[in-house]
Amino acid sequence: MIRKTKNRLIRRIFHKNHDLDPSEIKEARSYIDKFWKQLKRTNPKSKDTLIGLPHPYLVPAHEEGATFSFDEMYYWDSYFMVQGMLSDPKKRDLVVGILDDLLYEVKQYGMIPNANKTYLFSHSQPPLLTSFIFDVYHAYGLDKRWLEQAIKYAKQEYEQVWMASKKPHHHKVHEGLSRYYDINVIHDLAEAESGWDMTTRFGRKCLDYLPIDLNSYLYKYETDFESAAKHLKKPEEAELWHQKALKRKKTISKLMWNNRRSFFFDYNFVKGTQSPVASLAAYTSMWAGLASKEQAKKLVHNLSRFEMKGGLATTEDPALQLFLPQKTPSQWAYPNGWAPLHFLVIQGLERYGYKKEASRIAHKWLKTNLDWYNYNGVFIEKYNVVDPDRLPAEGLYPNQIGFGWTNAIFERLCQDYIDK
Repeated sequence: MIRKTKNRLIRRIFHKNHDLDPSEIKEARSYIDKFWKQLKRTNPKSKDTLIGLPHPYLVPAHEEGATFSFDEMYYWDSYFMVQGMLSDPKKRDLVVGILDDLLYEVKQYGMIPNANKTYLFSHSQPPLLTSFIFDVYHAYGLDKRWLEQAIKYAKQEYEQVWMASKKPHHHKVHEGLSRYYDINVIHDLAEAESGWDMTTRFGRKCLDYLPIDLNSYLYKYETDFESAAKHLKKPEEAELWHQKALKRKKTISKLMWNNRRSFFFDYNFVKGTQSPVASLAAYTSMWAGLASKEQAKKLVHNLSRFEMKGGLATTEDPALQLFLPQKTPSQWAYPNGWAPLHFLVIQGLERYGYKKEASRIAHKWLKTNLDWYNYNGVFIEKYNVVDPDRLPAEGLYPNQIGFGWTNAIFERLCQDYIDK
């Protein structure tokens, strides 16, 4: 499927690093727009292991002729896939419908599963529901009654899943902070809930860690609940959520911020130590607005540890893969770069006013994606950002072709950095 040739290497060498051809950009965006119909599924009734959902949704990937095909909707994939659609009024019904499907899952099952398959209900995926709600609320000017109802289900998810301190969703475990979990109490399945399956971050002991990204997401839930309460003229409730967020922020800084290395790390609450692995997960603290201005400044300074020719590497140092007790393929690690992580980092940089850095990284990522598309005619799940001419490091499954969140983030970054 992936072609290789010396001409490819020569062409890349003679291209300027961030030279983006407008005609090539236009062609790639046209391909993406047409590709969405291949990812769209309508399954209102349950069948075999597939759980029916009331509205059409998107699956992560599609490749013609593949022996395996997706038929299910994934939680965090859905959030990132709609990022390229929010400004298109023709896709409004699809975007709102996908969000309604997620809210339906909370209402019916008390959680949003990894995906709507019976065997994927043992864990969820990173909590992005409040961000999805506010993106839709602002993009389409929905009314406050809709917001109040949607936030009600987000609170249910927050309380019953992410802040539960006992089975079946035993996430809150240490000083009010939460971990990734699976009802089978299996480390690898908890790692699947993180979305980073597999990664060097947790040393195959995911259940033992308080992740910086998860607790940043939950901090954003709390600040989003505060914002919703203000919108709905509920000042006492807004203050309650403000205090919860403030408490989480202080605890995260106490346990996860490393003054010597000027960086946030996942925290092993069993051993009382920080993970040795520096990863882009730290930058969710900026995306969520959790990092102080001084912490953000230091995080931006440390971006050079991750910034490569083709974008941002997921983890800092390949030597740290020795942290794994077994030789398990770790696709969420150096040298790979991923679209959702680029989006979160870029959004975080913009939030704190680091527009120059955000633009530089966005253009690098667009260049890597565009070069691959120009030569292979597809977008893929992840890229080798250290050497973009080479294939990315594989995980437990083959690299996926025609990948939804890669398409969506490419389109969104074009809107934010090419069109404007």
